[in-house]
Amino acid sequence: MNAVSNVLIVGGGIGGLCAAIALRRKGIEVDLVELKTEWTVYGVGIIQQSNVVREMAHLGLLDAYLGAAYAFEDVAIYTTEGVPLARIPGQRLAGPEYPANVGISRRALHKVLSETAIALGVGVRLGLSVERLEQDASGVAVLFTDGSRGRYGLVVGADGLFSKVRGLLFGDKYQPRFTGQSVWRYNFPRAAQIDHLANYQGPSGNAGLVPLADDLMYLFTTSYEPGNPWMDEASLAAELRQRLAGFGGLIGELREQITDSTQVVYKPLEAVFVDEPWYRGRVLLIGDAAHATTPHLGQGAGMAIEDAVVLSEELTAGGSLDEQLRRFMARRFERCKFISDSSLLAGEKEIQRAHDFDRIGLVKRMLEVTAQPI
Repeated sequence: MNAVSNVLIVGGGIGGLCAAIALRRKGIEVDLVELKTEWTVYGVGIIQQSNVVREMAHLGLLDAYLGAAYAFEDVAIYTTEGVPLARIPGQRLAGPEYPANVGISRRALHKVLSETAIALGVGVRLGLSVERLEQDASGVAVLFTDGSRGRYGLVVGADGLFSKVRGLLFGDKYQPRFTGQSVWRYNFPRAAQIDHLANYQGPSGNAGLVPLADDLMYLFTTSYEPGNPWMDEASLAAELRQRLAGFGGLIGELREQITDSTQVVYKPLEAVFVDEPWYRGRVLLIGDAAHATTPHLGQGAGMAIEDAVVLSEELTAGGSLDEQLRRFMARRFERCKFISDSSLLAGEKEIQRAHDFDRIGLVKRMLEVTAQPI
């Protein structure tokens, strides 16, 4: 018999939904609450590298969205003019029948995750979060923000960078900090040569192109934004073109096509890392609530997905709940810290314009680490 028979997941993003799916597949009852009243995601893409492809196949989800995604093998790094610097072969960690990497729009992925969770019997409620948590030896009494109540064996905070659950556990101890950079994203029709993840190293930032479907790719770039300035939404296209001024080649050609400010997705980069066990008693943090980092290595959502898989395995592997959560932390802490620290390092070196920084070496090391079993 499992130490926990029912779980509340707070947050309906990628990490929360994957946790809900993983737990339901193990026979655990799951309720999920999401603060948004409209369960939508912003319309850019996500990179799923080989370790993430492996875990999505493990969850039985990969086949459901491969048709709406773009499968690719390699990662290539170029100069700002498009001259090749390195090409890193992908690893088919999910097996020879699956690709090494996948690019997919967040909307397409959310559709599969949310529909699967509901089909598996997850109790989903939108437009609310948790107001208060009261623990005792056998469970957690939950007061929701709409005044309703529930009781659960475990509460999982998967509610992101500005996690309400993290605040209930740790108070103000862990607050997101602005890293000094922001990320910009913009969708384009896929160029024929972008059949892989293409990263372009710039003088004060980097840009990349990610294939999402046969007819879709997105451009991203990071920029140094001291003071975290407010951006007028009407000027985002012009601002993005300015940030790409140092790029030639394909990025330079695409730059002049960025004209619609409403299609620019702009996000200041903030990070937080809970540098102690991510749980207290029967309440646990996963994903960005525990270890939000920057997108420089493309592993933020991947770490949340891995959290979900490991949690489902440990909650059904015997022992007390405390023993299960200790095992969870032993499998997750150092791995997530490596990704967090390495991603932040890459951003810091961009800000410093450290031309001697071995970004290619860091990417290769990340791929080595994440290829290891979780």
